[in-house]
Amino acid sequence: MNISNETRLLCLKAEEALKEQFDHIENVSRICTERVMDIFREERVNEAMFAATTGYGYGDRGRDAIDTIAARIFGAEAGFMRPSILSGTHAISIGLYGLLRPGDIMLSVTSAPYDTLRGVIGIGDSHGQGSLDEFGVEYRQIEFKDDGYIDLPAINAAIDEYGDRIKVVFMQRSKGYLDRRTLSVAEIAEVTKLVHSKCGAYVVLDNCYGEFTEVTEPAAYGVDLMIGSLIKNPGGGMADTGGYLVGSAKAVELASYRLSCPGVGLEVGASLGQNRNLLRGLFFAPHVTAQALKTAHLAAYIFDHLGFEVSPGPFEKRSDIIQTVKLGSPEGLVEFCRGIQSASPVDAYVSPEAWDMPGYDDPVVMAAGAFIGGSSIELSADGPIRPPYIAFMQGGLTYESARLGIMAAADRVKK
Repeated sequence: MNISNETRLLCLKAEEALKEQFDHIENVSRICTERVMDIFREERVNEAMFAATTGYGYGDRGRDAIDTIAARIFGAEAGFMRPSILSGTHAISIGLYGLLRPGDIMLSVTSAPYDTLRGVIGIGDSHGQGSLDEFGVEYRQIEFKDDGYIDLPAINAAIDEYGDRIKVVFMQRSKGYLDRRTLSVAEIAEVTKLVHSKCGAYVVLDNCYGEFTEVTEPAAYGVDLMIGSLIKNPGGGMADTGGYLVGSAKAVELASYRLSCPGVGLEVGASLGQNRNLLRGLFFAPHVTAQALKTAHLAAYIFDHLGFEVSPGPFEKRSDIIQTVKLGSPEGLVEFCRGIQSASPVDAYVSPEAWDMPGYDDPVVMAAGAFIGGSSIELSADGPIRPPYIAFMQGGLTYESARLGIMAAADRVKK
């Protein structure tokens, strides 16, 4: 790997210093794994569920069991987990179009959503593409307070002003491409309780990158739709594609009519041989998420030691797998990604370059030497080429391999 002895020694020093954080992560993994195992046993997971179906997929026992298992693992009333969901953005779109109607207001209480969701809402240059705005859905957003926390009084005031016109209160758990805090389960639960005490709006959460980082999930505290991607935490590095939506029975039912069509909902959908991967991914997910969390702590320690601004800090408790490193220049950001790429099991010889990715406002550089295209639970790093040039790093199927990527990135940036 041509990693310098200086960086290897720094890595060993980091691991010694982070023992308490690593122990906590492994304990969370044990608790979550036991929950998954209990539910697999109670739902009688068996080899017959791995059988592939085609066409309409009528009578797909494995598909139906996975829907139930996903809901139970995340503490929800109902849900579905399907390989036909193309991405996290697609999953969120299914939920939003399922719940919102002309004249409704969608209120984002975590500032602006992730770049790829802006076209869905109708923010920016998305006219003529069927955005929510074109269907008469209005959008409002509330900024974070100066201390980085959700502005509860502003939510109160917005509900008082717009009343029942607010149909969806939207939260994004992770930072996306914003330089902000990640939401904890406790914070999400507090907002959910406030909204439900004031009005009948659905609380919708983009939960990407947050699954299995804490011992409970936000859906267990009343979130109406909790949504995520299977090429992130819950796929465990095993799911080839897919996404999930879980939450209240009513919200899930409405979303299911957008997954397929009104009157059909969850009754159709061929699994095409993906049931085995989805179930295997859920089985691996708590452990693989723990590997990613340990990797994030290690990166925070090393790059903090090298003098870069990192978030979260090396000893902070985490509620998602994303680690940011503020590189300060386009060259620094690109070299960081090249270091990560050089330690990837796939395409290690490739040198990432920034390009105009669909759905993004700025050129994006991305290191993604993964077995699954675009997988964020495998070690990856990316960022928009815009000040202050932040690398957003996540993943690591194994800590042993991911630590090599962190050290390689450190050497590249130092040079």
